[in-house]
Amino acid sequence: MTTSPPELPHATLSEMNGIRYLHLGTPWVQGAMRIAKPLKLELDYIRRMMVWMLLRPQSDSADPLAWQETHTVQLGLGAAAITRFCHQVLGTRTTVIEINPEVIAAAHAWFHLPREAKQLNVFWGDAAAYVAEPAHAHSADVLCVDLYDHEAASPVLDSEDFYRHCHALLRPGGVMTVNLFGRDASFERSWERMASAFQAEHMFSVQATKEGNTVVGALKQLKWPEPDTLAARAKNIETQFKLPAPSWLKMIRR
Repeated sequence: MTTSPPELPHATLSEMNGIRYLHLGTPWVQGAMRIAKPLKLELDYIRRMMVWMLLRPQSDSADPLAWQETHTVQLGLGAAAITRFCHQVLGTRTTVIEINPEVIAAAHAWFHLPREAKQLNVFWGDAAAYVAEPAHAHSADVLCVDLYDHEAASPVLDSEDFYRHCHALLRPGGVMTVNLFGRDASFERSWERMASAFQAEHMFSVQATKEGNTVVGALKQLKWPEPDTLAARAKNIETQFKLPAPSWLKMIRR
C-alpha cells in the first residue's frame, strides 16, 4: 500500500516481570504482552479501548459466535494486543494498518501475531490513505485508532479531514475509539476535530489512566443504550471475556 519512509524508527523490545514491551527506540511503551498469557489485555488503556463492546448489540448475547460477522479495523498495530483479542478471542474479521514494517515484523516474531490466519489482514501502509480510500467507505463496524510515533508527543494523525474519513469508514451503527496521550497533545483540540465529523452529542470519553491515556469514543448513527442495557452488557462482557466492563460504566463521560 505504501513504501516506508527512511526516518521510521527501529522497533526494540524489553522484558520485565514476565511482560514483554514494544518500543520504537525510546523508553516510551508502544505496547505490551504478558508472555504467559498472550491473549490477556495487559495495559489499562488498551482494555479501555475496548469500551466499544458496550455499545454493540453483540454484547447482549452469550453466543461465542456472536461477534463473527463484526469487522474491526485498527489503525496502528503496536504489540498487536487488540488485534489478538479481536481475532482470537472475539472472533471478528480483523484488519490492521501499520506503517512501520519493523513493528509488523516484531509482532509476528515476539507478540504472537499469526503470519497467516483466516479473518485476519495486516497491511503495511499509511492509515490516512487507507481511511481516505473511497473503496473502504462503510466497511468497518468498529475502528480503533492508536497512532503514536517514537516521541509519543501527540497523535500522528489528528486532523478534521482524518476524522471525517474515519466517520466515512464506519458503517451505520459503528463505533470508533481513539487513544489520546502525549506531553504536547491538546485533548480539547482533538475532541473538537472529532466533533466536526461525528458531532459532540455522539461522542464520549473514558476517565484517563494513571499514565495519562484518555480514550475518546464516537458513534455513527447509533443510539446510546439505556442504563439497564449497558449494565447487562457490562456484566456479560466481564463474565465471557474477563474484561472490567462494569468499571467502565463509572468512567464514561458524555
